[in-house]
Amino acid sequence: MKLLLTSGGINNKSIHGALVDMLDKPIAESTALCIPTAMYGHPWVGPGVKAWEFITGNPGNPMVSLGWKSVGVLELTALPSISKDRWVPLVQDTDVLLAAGGDALYLSHWMQQSGLAGLLPSLKAVYVGMSAGSMVMTPAIGEFFVGWTPPSGSDDTLGLVDFSIFPHLDHEMLPHNTMAAAEKWANGIQGPAYAIDDQTAIKVVEGDVEVISEGNWKLFWP
Repeated sequence: MKLLLTSGGINNKSIHGALVDMLDKPIAESTALCIPTAMYGHPWVGPGVKAWEFITGNPGNPMVSLGWKSVGVLELTALPSISKDRWVPLVQDTDVLLAAGGDALYLSHWMQQSGLAGLLPSLKAVYVGMSAGSMVMTPAIGEFFVGWTPPSGSDDTLGLVDFSIFPHLDHEMLPHNTMAAAEKWANGIQGPAYAIDDQTAIKVVEGDVEVISEGNWKLFWP
């Protein structure tokens, strides 16, 4: 499984280059499915206009608008109501999954309910996450990021990597996402934890972890 876990999407040359390396072929020859599900669980980004903007790559979405051979929509909340024969082959044949930001616990819940979570480790596709779309792959998100509450009441996510992520470090529109706040958050995380800004991504290929950055980041150890 190949993961490219970003804070703000594919928004600089270094992260773009890492994506192309992981695909092993040009973006123009690669098929993509975008996953907007996390947006619906977060009051800032969905439902409505911003979900449409993500899906259409308008305006200039730094994931969907990269020039893919084709882009489809994989809405996880719909999958439990249709036969797996209708969507599993589609996911297995695609080159990249593009997961939007929003609410990580909402996304985790629907990845599990839909069956996609169990399918992910066996896929050939590159998984590209933005914000919550990245955080969902970690063991837990920490109380700082809890919004939508799952039936379990836990902040646990999928645990497909062994580290946690604090995204949007020092973002101008998120005054509480400071390095000091990230350090306090990391103290409550049971394992390594990265604070990353929007110019940073974490590349994971067969368990090997590499930070790709033109910005600011920090790794906290427990």
